[in-house]
Amino acid sequence: MQEIYEYREMILSLVRRDLKGRYKNSLLGFFWTFLNPLLQLMIYTFAFSVVMPMGIENYYMHLFVALIPWIFFSTCMTGGARAIIDQQDMVKKIYFPRQVLPIAFVTSQFVNMLLSFVVVFAVLIVSGIGINIQAIVVLPAVMVIQYLFVLGIALACSAISVYYRDMEQIFGILSIGLMYASPVVYSLNSVPPEFHGILNSNPMTVLIVAYRDILFYKQIPDLKCLFIVLLESLCVVIVGWCIFEKLQRRFVEEF
Repeated sequence: MQEIYEYREMILSLVRRDLKGRYKNSLLGFFWTFLNPLLQLMIYTFAFSVVMPMGIENYYMHLFVALIPWIFFSTCMTGGARAIIDQQDMVKKIYFPRQVLPIAFVTSQFVNMLLSFVVVFAVLIVSGIGINIQAIVVLPAVMVIQYLFVLGIALACSAISVYYRDMEQIFGILSIGLMYASPVVYSLNSVPPEFHGILNSNPMTVLIVAYRDILFYKQIPDLKCLFIVLLESLCVVIVGWCIFEKLQRRFVEEF
């Protein structure tokens, strides 16, 4: 970890490069940061409010507050799989802790999520749903817990994908399955109680419910469940780090 800290400037530089280059030469440029979640919101809202009504008041907002953190998770799992592969020239030519690459990727996506939450807060205020200041205080903790969980996933995915290039496609399919195994487009209350234990074994379920409690229901989430997910996220980071450490030794040989 000391070595990673020494390369913090490199991480920040990669994050800035990613944020600046993401929409370079595009017509709308940086506005896609806000348009992407809004367009996805429109599609899912039409699907689950018009085609298959969910029967939830203000469903668009019920979905939106869960969709933004889900996009962060999904992007880091699928896009994070290429964090090393896409920078293979750098990996072959210069020395630096290879963990810098997935850390920078996840951090840039995290910043993107924070910017997207500007839209969330704006819609909450304009729609009249409003914000509970006491509940909002817990929101940064939920975000940090998710960051740790996602970082562990990205470390493992990026290292494994160097050896098995088709894993990116598998992670993409897995992401779709996990979305419907998490209460993103539906409410956990709509699921029979006997399945709650299975769903709650997925850390993203607890995190999605926490986001929704804070932003949609304007209440403090279950802090005990969040603490358990924090411990799980720390374990995921440790496991992801160990997998990365073991596999990075032959990165150059695989390119």
